[in-house]
Amino acid sequence: MIDEKIVELELSYDNKKAKKVRVFVPAHEEGETFPVVYMTDGQNLFEEETTQFGSWLTHETVKAEQQRSGRAAIIVGIHNDGAPMERNNELTPKSIGKIKLLLHLLTFAAPEGEVFADFVLNVVKPTVEAQFPVRTGKANTAFCGSSSGGLEAFFMALTYPDVFSDVGVFSPAFDIFPLKTMRRWIVSKMQPEMPFLYLYTGGGDAKERAFYKSEQQIYAILKECYPADMLHEVVKPEQRHHESAWEIEFKDFLSGFLARQK
Repeated sequence: MIDEKIVELELSYDNKKAKKVRVFVPAHEEGETFPVVYMTDGQNLFEEETTQFGSWLTHETVKAEQQRSGRAAIIVGIHNDGAPMERNNELTPKSIGKIKLLLHLLTFAAPEGEVFADFVLNVVKPTVEAQFPVRTGKANTAFCGSSSGGLEAFFMALTYPDVFSDVGVFSPAFDIFPLKTMRRWIVSKMQPEMPFLYLYTGGGDAKERAFYKSEQQIYAILKECYPADMLHEVVKPEQRHHESAWEIEFKDFLSGFLARQK
């Protein structure tokens, strides 16, 4: 038996800087391979002690699922250790359309979600598949994020439906774009085979209530054009906009993703 481990990588981001990526590999037998979940905000995925906002404790979730069902996944956490505006820019795609003017002036300088997506697909993913016991192919590949990371996850799902089989869209920051802009972009992205979308929002604080309102609007659009059997929504009005809520929901997302493995 090979023990579980977390491996830290430093990978070139946009040919300008090194970005930290951490990979959790569960305990396994020699030759055993796993599906993989790529996630935003790797700094908040593992430890409680070193995070500013709390932790998803994803490795504990993987271990519990492994004990319960015998299934497990590799978790790839892509860090963002910059200022809030840097994170917002990094996880907000420019190609969706113009951001609401007031929000743009307050919290954005140069949205570059496409740069992040390119990093995931052309730097992180090939590196992980080359160095770790990962099962490749769409059926074995998931993506997940929260808040701005949830928006980026949604972008990844609709832009790369041939890459990801399951995408967790937690408390997504949909409200930064006008609804007409989002509708136009969503409809333009529909293809015959789309990833399984797991949409979650809470309602336990002002920010989460605002995100719930915009998520409901986007969900209504999706019900018009997205494959019904690939769409799953969870709403928990008592939950705050916080890692402790996403930790709970990730358990269900992971379990469903692994159960759909062929």
